[in-house]
Amino acid sequence: MIHPEDLVAVTATVQRNNPGMAIDVAELITLEALKFEAACAAHPRACLKPSRVVDEGWHALILHTRVKQSLADRLGLFVHHVPEAPDTSRHDPDALTRAQEAITAAGYTPEPAMWVGPSDNSIPVAASCSHSPGGPEGSCTGDCGNTGPN
Repeated sequence: MIHPEDLVAVTATVQRNNPGMAIDVAELITLEALKFEAACAAHPRACLKPSRVVDEGWHALILHTRVKQSLADRLGLFVHHVPEAPDTSRHDPDALTRAQEAITAAGYTPEPAMWVGPSDNSIPVAASCSHSPGGPEGSCTGDCGNTGPN
């Protein structure tokens, strides 16, 4: 989906943000974030949400703006990210299932270990935000009706 050297760069960002994380885990997180981005582009009105683990890779991708823009050009849509503070009481467990189904529909195979709920720390990551549909762009809840999920 992205050039090999870009995959290495984004993966390195995931690993740098998570001291002690094995490179293979950082790469899996990055690959899952790319699948998520592709699913979001394929289903822009679906209000897809990443798991906390996948969000870590998404954050790393966002920091690589040229890579993200190039990916958006290939996918046909720039997927926006609007974070909000985590709140496990707001967690919709079906949201993670819907995201995985959208990844499958986009032609990829989701890695179930990357799609755990917000209180599962089996893969500890630095990301501390989650997502839910709602409010206007720039608000804590984002805007699902525009060009991407939140």
